[in-house]
Amino acid sequence: MPREFEQARSHKQSDCMNDEQQEISALKPAMAPLRRPVFRALWLALIISGLGSWMHDVGAGWLMATLAPEPVMVSMVQAATLLPVFFLTLPAGALADIVNRRRFLITAQLWMMASAGTLGALTLLGLTNEWILLALTLSMGCGTAMMMPAFSALIPDLVPRAELTAAVTLNSIAFNVTRALGPAVAGTILAVSGPGIVFVVNAISFTAVIWVISRWRDKQPASSLPSERFVGSMRTGLRYARRATELHVVISRGVALFIAMSAPIAFLPLVVKTELQTGPQTYGLLFGCIGAGAVATGLVLPGLRLRYSADKVILLGSFGVVAASVALALIRNVPLLCGAMLLLGASWISAQSTLQVTAQLALPGWVRARGLAIFIASFTGVMALGAVGWGKVADLTSLSTALLISAGAGALGTLLTAGMSLEKISDRDLTPAEPIHEPRLTPGAGDADRGPVLVNVHYEIEPGDADDFVAAMQEVRRVRLRNGSSAWGLFQDWRDERRFTEIFLDQSWLDHLRQSQRITREDRRLVDRARSFHRGTRPPTVTHHVAPRRPQRR
Repeated sequence: MPREFEQARSHKQSDCMNDEQQEISALKPAMAPLRRPVFRALWLALIISGLGSWMHDVGAGWLMATLAPEPVMVSMVQAATLLPVFFLTLPAGALADIVNRRRFLITAQLWMMASAGTLGALTLLGLTNEWILLALTLSMGCGTAMMMPAFSALIPDLVPRAELTAAVTLNSIAFNVTRALGPAVAGTILAVSGPGIVFVVNAISFTAVIWVISRWRDKQPASSLPSERFVGSMRTGLRYARRATELHVVISRGVALFIAMSAPIAFLPLVVKTELQTGPQTYGLLFGCIGAGAVATGLVLPGLRLRYSADKVILLGSFGVVAASVALALIRNVPLLCGAMLLLGASWISAQSTLQVTAQLALPGWVRARGLAIFIASFTGVMALGAVGWGKVADLTSLSTALLISAGAGALGTLLTAGMSLEKISDRDLTPAEPIHEPRLTPGAGDADRGPVLVNVHYEIEPGDADDFVAAMQEVRRVRLRNGSSAWGLFQDWRDERRFTEIFLDQSWLDHLRQSQRITREDRRLVDRARSFHRGTRPPTVTHHVAPRRPQRR
């Protein structure tokens, strides 16, 4: 054999080995969380439960297309699943942050099991009509709404920060593996036995997650302070979200994606039944292609995220969803539509997983479930309202026109929000920090709810630094108000321009203690920057004032 040929073959084998090693190296970060027993067990349970859930969705969509084959009624199935998530996730997030999270998750799973089992029994008895289907789908949506914030907030407690992207992506892979398999299995069962059996199988699948969660024990340290009340917890979550500009960026970037995604998911069963004029096997095949595209992309997504920015991933993913929607509007060839649905799944997991990870990194632990609830509400609200809105457009025009308009709206929204960067969000350190000025007063019995509490922080600032100090204090203002204060102000002494006083108001002494425990290292960095302008011989003086008790009537 000529030497040149041996060298060429050797180089070719070497190149193949390098390519293979690169592929294996790319998969390692994606699989790292599976080395952790609790995450691995929960992940496998999610595959079982997700398989049943996707079978259920296919069965519900097909049953509605049979009972009431109208665009609005078919799209109402998706709306009934998602609208409860929009309205109930904030209360669910508030509960998940203040109650035992394990029991809360088990209760939500039992609720969904009962809803699916009831729908299965009624369908097998021939008693289900379109309104019963919508009512029990709505009940399933309520259970999903209660479960999602608590489960999303659980992930950072199971894996270290470095593996968070991989963990979220693995959950998305589980979600999409079942999306690939569930519809195919459901299509076969629908053709042989009808949707009733599909709903019963889904009810049984919830036992896997219930079993894993019942054996898990939360090891996170509990706060020494009493839990917040439910209404107060919701109010605090909303106050934080209103001031959390990082969360605003994530939601704004996601809205365009959700608008574009709502139409193809809602209309796929109707396209199969009325446009392609085929049966549930084709529906299951196309739905399965969405999951297959997501799984294939999810396996390499953590490696891709090491090379490409979050902004670039979301931009490409959003336009991929737009392109798939256009294909679904115009193409009536099943093999070509399979390719479009593969693109839809790949684009969706890339953009949606990146948004979810960024949302988790934007939130400190004490408010994570509530903040994620607001992110989830934006996602599901746009998807649900979009499904109903596009259904109305389809009634007035056609399915193809509604899909094209939704794609155009998604493309326009993506371009308008492309300048809102996500990269800086993940760089912030939101681990708890030492309190900036620990309150020295310990409330006695019955004093914890006294309030409001007025806190004064006195600074001495050189006149030349005053403008920079005031600018830095605007960041401090955002920290105070975001973490729970109801009012904030900065004042300069009329007679001595060196003296500045910061004031902020907390509703009660207990709320003030909670706020001191909510300080993150990022918050501490912003406050320390403002305090660096202080030129006194001692640190800034802090005083606390509590509203007097009301005199007792005699």
